[in-house]
Amino acid sequence: MPEKLKNNRAIAMLDAAADGGYGVLGIVSYNLETIVAAVRAAERKRSPIQILLFPWAIHYANGLLVNLAADACRSASVPITLHMDHAQEEDIIVKAADMQTQGQNSFDSIMIDMSHYEKEENLAKTKKLVAHCHARGIATEAEPGRIEGGEDGVKDTAELEGLLTTPEEAQEFIDTGIDFLAPAFGNVHGNYYGVKNIKLDYPRLDSIHRKAKGQVRIVLHGTNEFPPDILQKCIKSGVTRINVNKLVLHKYNAYVEENTGKVPLTELMEKGTQLIQGLIEEHMDIIGSTGKA
Repeated sequence: MPEKLKNNRAIAMLDAAADGGYGVLGIVSYNLETIVAAVRAAERKRSPIQILLFPWAIHYANGLLVNLAADACRSASVPITLHMDHAQEEDIIVKAADMQTQGQNSFDSIMIDMSHYEKEENLAKTKKLVAHCHARGIATEAEPGRIEGGEDGVKDTAELEGLLTTPEEAQEFIDTGIDFLAPAFGNVHGNYYGVKNIKLDYPRLDSIHRKAKGQVRIVLHGTNEFPPDILQKCIKSGVTRINVNKLVLHKYNAYVEENTGKVPLTELMEKGTQLIQGLIEEHMDIIGSTGKA
């Protein structure tokens, strides 16, 4: 491990999860309500978490939302780290890596997502950007293969063929120096339109984990609609961080759609925050991180 990464909080958090056999939620956050809900849930359940922002957050608020999230992470009474997820442009990765909040790196980790390029160019760009992040003490993540679909704030890859990760390809990306690996094994971004349509290749995930063990940590994308048993099975197959979006936001989304303009804005925000917090706490119990902070 590079010297500058020895105190990286995101790496330490996922190392502890791997050693303890539990998962850590990576909570996709678009607004104040989600960030507040995540911190409250983590402190109430004494659970580590990672807050995830997309590059949209930098474009939208010129760093203000990043500063808010970074300060929330640093001031919490339990370990919380800030991750830039699906950074798909070189300039935004460099900008995120160079951002500072109160004299510290704003981000603990950054996903270098070059999966929209062909593999050789993906590998070359990933290696260069990993070096840039590591020089600043920031952990990195990459996606071997290509996970299909899209989410709010992420470039949709629907026009590109999904490519499942092989153990050999995983090693090629590990060799770029990354710290976290996000494999494609049947998981997709967005909706599955029913649990019956979730078709995960667990033997493939197991083989990737065997290849990655002792080198990098496995993280899981594309969890919309995943029931508890699937989440727990993924953890047994080596997953450490579980990215969640609609899995913890669906009640909030429905409430806001139903009540916007009907109740005071402050009530809308407070009730919405409570709905997100409740689902986060529920999933902390499911993936075993409760009490691990």
